[in-house]
Amino acid sequence: MASETTSHTSADDGPPGDTGVSTTGFGPSPATRAAAAAAILLCGITLVLGLLNKHRCTGPAFDENGRSTPNYAERNYHDACYSDIQFLWLGRDVDKHVLPYVHGDITAEGQLVGGTLEYPVLTGTLVWAGAAFADTDAEFLLGSAALLAPFGLVTAWMLGRLAGWRALLWALGPPLVLYAFHNWDLAVVAASVAAFFVVQRTRGSLRSRAGWAAVLLGVGTALKLYPGLFVVPLALYVYVESRRTDGPRRGVREALRVPLRVPLLAGGVVAAVNLPFVLAGFDGWWASIEFQGQREADGTSNSIWYWGVRHLFSGDVAFQQFTDVASPLAVLTALALACGVGWDRAQRDGEFPLLQVCAAALCGFLLLHKVHSPQYTLWLLPMFVLLRVRWGWIAAYLAADVALGIGIFRWYGDFQQSIADGFAAQAVVIGVWGRAALLAGLFVAFLGARAVTDHRPARLPPRGYLPFEPPGPGGSGARGPASRDSDDDRAGRRRTSVDNPGRTTASRDPDSTPPSGSSSPEPGPDGQRT
Repeated sequence: MASETTSHTSADDGPPGDTGVSTTGFGPSPATRAAAAAAILLCGITLVLGLLNKHRCTGPAFDENGRSTPNYAERNYHDACYSDIQFLWLGRDVDKHVLPYVHGDITAEGQLVGGTLEYPVLTGTLVWAGAAFADTDAEFLLGSAALLAPFGLVTAWMLGRLAGWRALLWALGPPLVLYAFHNWDLAVVAASVAAFFVVQRTRGSLRSRAGWAAVLLGVGTALKLYPGLFVVPLALYVYVESRRTDGPRRGVREALRVPLRVPLLAGGVVAAVNLPFVLAGFDGWWASIEFQGQREADGTSNSIWYWGVRHLFSGDVAFQQFTDVASPLAVLTALALACGVGWDRAQRDGEFPLLQVCAAALCGFLLLHKVHSPQYTLWLLPMFVLLRVRWGWIAAYLAADVALGIGIFRWYGDFQQSIADGFAAQAVVIGVWGRAALLAGLFVAFLGARAVTDHRPARLPPRGYLPFEPPGPGGSGARGPASRDSDDDRAGRRRTSVDNPGRTTASRDPDSTPPSGSSSPEPGPDGQRT
């Protein structure tokens, strides 16, 4: 692929020559520190703007239930300031401060009651905590924002450390204004980015880094389900890395032990987080799962199933039954396809493209899941930061997302007034189909992209290349091309040092971070492998 044969230093990366590694060999470079600090500062400003955007729908007066008046429903839609946070103040007993799930249930009509929420249990806990000191929906919005904002700031810092100035795409992105406090997604985004950060930017053995990343993915899955998509790619990455570093000295069975820990740890975390709620109130806990199973692909789903497939069926019941089966199968197929392409690339390049496969799998989920809520763009935004795709992809997707993010709520308002067509309806169509087409293209583009954390040489080894050599006559594996330099290369570096006395080996390439599977990273004082 063309992207694989170009240098990994490009105009996308901010200042020339800076990809995050200090030229002294210790810790992040000054430019990376500056980028991370700028990302935090600018993200804070953007989060304030996001809160002000949603706060337009609160007050100025409140009824006896703490609901904003006057004309809450109309303002939600026509002012395009709707948020799930403010809306769910009523209807799930959030205003009554009941413990989530414990006393809940689902009615015969499919309505959740008694404190059960339609989210995994950690998000439900965040909902309850945000309402703890609130008496109105405005106070609930502010309390929830106070809980969620640190997750957005931590995400900005991690992306700054991983990608330098590209992190400003997160910090200044329109999705942060539109959706930061639309729902509780900032927490799960932080968990998924933290998993990648642990793999790429912390020291320690592959086993340790993979274990912590799996734990973070488990936490993310207990917040929203999508980080569960990344568990299989992470396990494949760990397997390829362990085989690459250990070579034939370790048998296949032994090599499988470390990657198998990934799904076990992630699943164990999900089980441990859910267990207290299962024991305290099984009916309320199960009601949340049942509610999601009954969720229909309707006009609020923004999915290709509703807009593209529904018309092929004569009745809604048959369509919903088809979607309930076809949608999860399609998502799993997309995940398998992404992993298959990643595995093929690992056989060719000697390294499994973890970020690329995860990004493609996420595109498959967003495209093929029966519900595609507007705030899901927050899930995808870090992938735009961490993978070098053309800026045209990013600009086009964000434009389509803005069209949908604003148009969908104006369309709901028009629908209430029996306005069948208009600007809002056209914006929704453009947003739905624009995002769908771009997600299909991004599935391919991400798989062919290069990660900002990828510091391999620009020229790749040929197909069939093995990153190790068979054991020599002495019985020990000889180091292969991936783990040793040729005599000519070492001599060349010595000559460079003589010609340039001030240029140290550590500074010969500011991008020279060892591969994440390296067994002997040079730790910096802050834990970054340099």
